[in-house]
Amino acid sequence: MAAAARWAPVVGLLAFLLLPFAPAPAGAATPARSPPSSASSAVFLLSGDVYPTGHYYVTMNIGDPAKPYFLDVDTGSDLTWLQCDAPCQSCNKVPHPLYRPTKNKLVPCANSICTALHNGQSPNKKCATQQCDYQIKYTDKASSLGVLVTDSFSLPLRNKSNVRPSLSFGCGYDQQVGKNGAAPATTDGLLGLGRGSVSLLSQLKQQGITKNVLGHCLSTSGGGFLFFGDDMVPTTRVTWVPMVRSTSGNYYSPGSATLYFDRRSLSTKPMEVVFDSGSTYTYFSAQPYQATISAIKGSLSKSLKQVSDPSLPLCWKGQKAFKSVFDVKKDFKSLQFIFGKNAIMEIPPENYLVVTKNGNVCLGILDGSAAKLNFNIIGDITMLDQMVIYDNEKAQLGWIRGSCSRSPNEMQYLSTLSGS
Repeated sequence: MAAAARWAPVVGLLAFLLLPFAPAPAGAATPARSPPSSASSAVFLLSGDVYPTGHYYVTMNIGDPAKPYFLDVDTGSDLTWLQCDAPCQSCNKVPHPLYRPTKNKLVPCANSICTALHNGQSPNKKCATQQCDYQIKYTDKASSLGVLVTDSFSLPLRNKSNVRPSLSFGCGYDQQVGKNGAAPATTDGLLGLGRGSVSLLSQLKQQGITKNVLGHCLSTSGGGFLFFGDDMVPTTRVTWVPMVRSTSGNYYSPGSATLYFDRRSLSTKPMEVVFDSGSTYTYFSAQPYQATISAIKGSLSKSLKQVSDPSLPLCWKGQKAFKSVFDVKKDFKSLQFIFGKNAIMEIPPENYLVVTKNGNVCLGILDGSAAKLNFNIIGDITMLDQMVIYDNEKAQLGWIRGSCSRSPNEMQYLSTLSGS
C-alpha cells in the first residue's frame, strides 16, 4: 500500500499485474536451515530519518556469498524487492552493485507464493511464462517491474548466531521514478513487511524462523532498530489495540479513531487509520486535515509567520531560524488519537513538525485527499521515538514511548517509562 515510493516522501498504493519477462526455466527453492531453538528474534539497526532523508532503511545481506543491500522498511506493502541486473532495462543509480540473479533462483509461476502475489489482482489469469512476474505501482507514478526470485538472507539472531533462510523477493529490472524522483535512489530496494503471505515476515513464520511479530523504533535523531519475533516486546506499559481489517486493503489498522487537539475534540467523523512505516509523513483525509490546520493556526502566537518553503506545503518562520523542533515546540499543542474507549496515542509537536534546512518549521501532516487516499495514515513522523509493534500472532497493534536512540536491549526493558 502505502509504501512511500522511496524516491520521494509520498504515499503509494500497490497494484500487482502479470507482465512478461524473458523466458527461463524455474528452479526449486532451497530449504532453510533450522534456527537454533533458543533464538526467536532477529534484530537490525536502522539508518535514515524523516528529514532530510525521507525514510528509514535497513542493511540486508542477501545471496551466497552474502552481499549488503539497503532496503526501505515498509509495513504498508508485502513484496520485498531489489533493483537487479536481469538484465536491467531501466534502473536508478543505487548504493551497491545491482543484484544479479541466476536462472535456478527464479520462482515458478505455479508456485503458491506467486499465486498469493497475484491473488486479488488477476485471480483467473493464466501463467504466460514459467517464471513469476510482478509490477508494483505507486500513486506518485513510480513503479517496479520484475520477476520473483528466491535467495538466502543472512539474519542476525539475538543469541549472536545467524540463520540463512531462502526467501522469495522481487528482482526489479525496470524501475520508473515518481514525479519528484530525479535524484539517485538512496536505497537498493524495499523491505515489504505487510500482512500478506508474500511478506518476508510471513515467510519467516512459515519456515519456523520467527513468530509473525515485528516492531520498529525510529529515532528522532536518525537511525533506530527493527526486529522480527516476539521476545523483544515489552511485557508491560504497552498500549494495545485490536488489529482491524481495513476497508481499503490488507493493511495494519487499529480501526477508527477520534481526533483531539490539546485534549479537545475536533468534532470530526471517526477516522479509519493505517500504520505505515513506508510513508514519511502522516496523511489525514480532507475533513480532519482542515480541522487540524484550523486548530493549529488558531493556537499559534503572533511571533510565527506563515512562509513558503519548498520542503512542505505549510510552514512558519520565527524571529530567527530554528535549529530543531524543540526550539519551537512550546508554540504548538499536542494532538491525540483515541481508539476504542481509552487507548490513546499522544502526538506531541515533535511527532508532527519538521524543521527544514531553511530554519522554518513545517507541518508534517499532509492532505490525504490530494494523494487520492480514502483513509488516514500514521507515517514515520508520528511514530518517532515509540516502539511500534505489529503482532500478527495475537492480531494486535501496540506502542510504547521511549528514546529510540537507545539500544534494542535497553528498549526491551523500558516498561517503566512514563508516557511522556
